[in-house]
Amino acid sequence: MSLAYILATVGIGLMIGLTGAGSAIGTAIGGQSVLGMIKKAPDKFVPGMILAGLPATQGLYGFVGFFLYNQAVQPLAGSLTVLQGGVCLGAGIALGVAALISAIQQGKVCANGIAAMGSGHNTLIQTMILAALPEFYAILSLVAAIMMQGLLKA
Repeated sequence: MSLAYILATVGIGLMIGLTGAGSAIGTAIGGQSVLGMIKKAPDKFVPGMILAGLPATQGLYGFVGFFLYNQAVQPLAGSLTVLQGGVCLGAGIALGVAALISAIQQGKVCANGIAAMGSGHNTLIQTMILAALPEFYAILSLVAAIMMQGLLKA
């Protein structure tokens, strides 16, 4: 097992692990708010559940990155260079950390919108718009990771 392959697999692992952890934390933050909200406004459960689920998308971005990088690395396994392994590690860290933070912060935005709905305010649309702001950076990190795949062919 080469250093290059170890770097690549660690990067791919971070890509899926950190994004999944961020989604788990972010959806839990939103879910906790829904539980508090339905005590006051049980009829708002479905909109609250929608908002609580928004941070799950970052985990999906990690899975997309995992799938793409895993497919790119497997054919190169015997001839992978340290540079290529480093590219995988860098992409994994970039996507993983950005999506981790994005999902947690998005969960907090959604939790506040859910709390406002529980207080009788109609904030579903406004919360979805504001929740898109941290989401944008997870999308950018996925795009950057996809673009970094071009360095695997060098």
